[in-house]
Amino acid sequence: MKFLTKISYVFIVLLLVISGNTFSQEKAEIPVLSPPINTELLGSNRGLAFQMIIDKKFKSIPRLGFFSVTSLVGEWDNDQINDYMTQASLTYEVLKGLKLAGGFHVTPVKGMRPITGIIYTVANPTWLFVVNSRIDFSKDTNVEGLVLAEYKPKINDKWRFYSRLQALYEYNTIIEMQTRSYLMARAGLSYNEFSFGLGSNIDYYGPEKHNENSFGGFVSFLLF
Repeated sequence: MKFLTKISYVFIVLLLVISGNTFSQEKAEIPVLSPPINTELLGSNRGLAFQMIIDKKFKSIPRLGFFSVTSLVGEWDNDQINDYMTQASLTYEVLKGLKLAGGFHVTPVKGMRPITGIIYTVANPTWLFVVNSRIDFSKDTNVEGLVLAEYKPKINDKWRFYSRLQALYEYNTIIEMQTRSYLMARAGLSYNEFSFGLGSNIDYYGPEKHNENSFGGFVSFLLF
């Protein structure tokens, strides 16, 4: 009887330990926060500009993720799209908001090139701040920096004021000159996941800094 009592005590202790571990694991599980896909269209005097920003995490390995920026401009008087850019990278979060990135970059002028970089993001319901720096691996190496700042102060439960500044600068280390730069500005309103208003893109191409300006209206939406 004493032996059976001891066995019962052992089983009770084991059950308590297992239950405690299960409870701790459930308590420790934190939902993976996955930012929405940001998609925008700008209709302007120049044409139609499109941009999509993706910043997602793998649910089973939350430190690993995928980051992508795609932009293109279709001009009203040109059937061909000569201005497009895609960057896609796998990311690894080393600290909160700070990620190492590695992937590829594609443009019509330079083709596809492998890249590595650093991405830093700070976000809350009112502010979004993103810094994305990269370097490509090629004979004429390019270094690029992108900065995005978004400000959305609350008006009421559904409406917010919307504003964004986004700038890019690309520098070629061989010719020691800029090869691409732009400044985007947006101002308008946000209703739930939709934003709309007035927008402008100021673009510079090549070392000669050929300039194209776009002024018009934009609409953007968040895909969850």
